[in-house]
Amino acid sequence: METYIDIFFIADGEKASIIVKKITDLGFKTYIGEHDFVYNWGKIVDSEDVINFIDKIQANLKDTGVILKFTTIR
Repeated sequence: METYIDIFFIADGEKASIIVKKITDLGFKTYIGEHDFVYNWGKIVDSEDVINFIDKIQANLKDTGVILKFTTIR
């Protein structure tokens, strides 16, 4: 399974370089293509695992001003 993140920045939010560091510190890899970042679970997980991980990401990026879009595929 993989979870993808698309990020939308606001002009007066945190710098992109800081956001990228925060996301990659959580295990995401930068991704060239339709999405900005990808996280490879390495196994099949359930929706509760994905939601808990998204909660962690949101907490890590709190007050940065970014808007996130998540997509998880099997």
